[in-house]
Amino acid sequence: MAIRHTLFPALALVAATALGQPAAAQDKPDPATVVATVNGTDITLGHMVALRASLPAQYGQLPAETLFNGILDQLIQQTLLMQNFEGELSRRSQLLLDNERRAIIASEAIETVMSDELSDAQIQAAYQDQYAGAEPETEYKASHILVETEETALDLLAQLEDGADFATLARENSTGPSASSGGDLGWFGPGVMVESFFDSVAALEPGDVSQPVQTQFGWHVIKLNDTRINDVPALEDVRAELEDSLRQEAFDAHVAALTEKAEIERANTDEFDPESIGNLEILEN
Repeated sequence: MAIRHTLFPALALVAATALGQPAAAQDKPDPATVVATVNGTDITLGHMVALRASLPAQYGQLPAETLFNGILDQLIQQTLLMQNFEGELSRRSQLLLDNERRAIIASEAIETVMSDELSDAQIQAAYQDQYAGAEPETEYKASHILVETEETALDLLAQLEDGADFATLARENSTGPSASSGGDLGWFGPGVMVESFFDSVAALEPGDVSQPVQTQFGWHVIKLNDTRINDVPALEDVRAELEDSLRQEAFDAHVAALTEKAEIERANTDEFDPESIGNLEILEN
């Protein structure tokens, strides 16, 4: 979960300027270690670590000492501004704080549920459920040319029969996103493509070109480039996938149980304009 933050100049410019000497290295860093005190308010190493974790990935390219000092200056500036803020928070800011607190605590709860250890028996059972008795399936490598009308598809087919290059025709005529790669769709198996498209592919032999095939996207001229047998994977090859699935199931069950026990009342959302959530003016005091 990304935590909202504002890049103050001290941190936004650390890529260009090192802001001083790094803190002394510690054998066992303690998150409670105070790295600065601003008018009696402590800033700890833990605060710095938490802010570092919320920064965009590109900050990881900076030298460690540069980033360390930039983050510390960022927190000092924020503390000064917070201490000298007068008046009430705007409604928008208060709601953002509410949402961040809710999201952070929810994230902690998610981590607790999904970090439970999975036994080998659970993983083995999941593997059996998903793969036991599964037959090896054929995968297909195909290319296609997508056009708007059957007439255009038939004309392309005639050009192919006269010796035209399939990839060249795809680049010049296809309206699909694969046009730039000569119509290449890569490898796919059952359930990936639209049924009529897949059935046409499965009926071809490698090197064959189909008659025009209609789908909701238009008319396709399809060439089957190759086939292969995709064997049932070994447990170790899919262990990570199975663990992710089991953890997701545990989380879904946890949320379902909480929902069932909770008293949740929803307003009649038909009375709301869905576009209203994009109107920041309603948060103005």
